[in-house]
Amino acid sequence: MTDWSLTLHASITEIGATAWDRCAGDDNPFLSHAFFLALEESGSVGARTGWLPRYAALHDGTVLVAVAPLFLKGHSYGEYVFDQSWARAYEQAGGQYYPKLQIAVPFSPVSGKRLLIDPAQLAQDTIAGVFGDALRQACQELGLSSVHMSFCTEAEQDVLAGHGWMKRIGLQYHWHNQGYADFEQFLEALASRKRKAIRRERREAQGCGLTFRTLRGPEITARDWDRFYTFYQATIDRKWGQAYLTRQFFRGLSERLGERVVLMQALHDGMPVAAALNLAGRDTLYGRNWGCEGDWPFLHFELCYYQAIDFAIAEGLARVEAGAQGEHKIQRGYLPSLTYSSHFIRDPALARAVRPFLEEEREAILQEKEALASFSPYHHKNSC
Repeated sequence: MTDWSLTLHASITEIGATAWDRCAGDDNPFLSHAFFLALEESGSVGARTGWLPRYAALHDGTVLVAVAPLFLKGHSYGEYVFDQSWARAYEQAGGQYYPKLQIAVPFSPVSGKRLLIDPAQLAQDTIAGVFGDALRQACQELGLSSVHMSFCTEAEQDVLAGHGWMKRIGLQYHWHNQGYADFEQFLEALASRKRKAIRRERREAQGCGLTFRTLRGPEITARDWDRFYTFYQATIDRKWGQAYLTRQFFRGLSERLGERVVLMQALHDGMPVAAALNLAGRDTLYGRNWGCEGDWPFLHFELCYYQAIDFAIAEGLARVEAGAQGEHKIQRGYLPSLTYSSHFIRDPALARAVRPFLEEEREAILQEKEALASFSPYHHKNSC
């Protein structure tokens, strides 16, 4: 017989690092206790940004069996799974959509587990279902409109669908390592025209007097982070966005995550003029932020896509996730991949309105994925 209970925590320090990381595992640095602590200590999550931590912990009696990165939010920014149209429709009908609960890695469209269950527990699906029910109950008891889980696994989505959560899918573009020995062997897998185009882009990017270097963990100095923060702010300004992440957050990353932090720089006359921040997991390189000063041809592609592939091949990583959106990634070897999210909406009327929208959206995305696959640059697919 089990004695399930759910507790919510306003700081990840209330859940010990050992207990959290036992549930999270070491596959994905974005799910580590250290990553969320860096967000908290730097003020990147909290009242300033509207991401209020409410980390969820599921207990069986006195035993912690699962955790989840849960946040109370009064907006939908920084999520990359868009529900603003649901909020507008609900509020126009007299409802109150915000605040809501969000299970997510803040500001990061990174896929992975979201219900982090201690691997020593045998009944993983059962626990995931209990966790989903407990989160639904918390939503109801707090009088909130909804709970959303973004960029979860397909398996998690399937389990929660059996507990009243709705399914949603999206598209990203990922590069997959087919055991390439080096970048040239990867290029040989491409159609001739695409191969030539990538070589030309790399030649032009590297022919502007730029040099490139990759720094990891303790190799990244405070000066490197200061330059990177300048690039980050410039990118935010160009996109009319909000700088959620603070200078202290970036400095804290390499201190807390060590070698998992990978900073790729482009330098001109010894001074960084662009940089791309990545985190390395057990089998995946995750692209996070990038920024640049000046106008350098194809530098974004070189630093964010091709240097990432170089790194993944050298490190024997299976995949590169280069962030959200971007059909232009296809011709550079990054193919469309499905992402998953799950949604519980408390008001049955709103849920009835959203469900057919999700079904139509799903069909459209599956058709889009099939159509985009025809533009694959690889030999075994039709190339554009």
